[in-house]
Amino acid sequence: MKPQSMIGAVLVVVGIILLIMGVSAADSFSSRMSRFFTGEVTDRAMLLMIGGVLLILIGGGTAVMSGRALKR
Repeated sequence: MKPQSMIGAVLVVVGIILLIMGVSAADSFSSRMSRFFTGEVTDRAMLLMIGGVLLILIGGGTAVMSGRALKR
């Protein structure tokens, strides 16, 4: 496996972990209280979810691009 593929796979795994943590943080008591009073989830939960999605996309792109380089 090429190093770029491994880095991509690691980024995807870390992204999934961050996404799970973000969803969990959005369901926490403090986030529920914040949503009750402001109508929005907490900044921490939002940043974790956005960061997780970005890492999944970047990691997937890295893995795909390194795989395409092998076929050429």
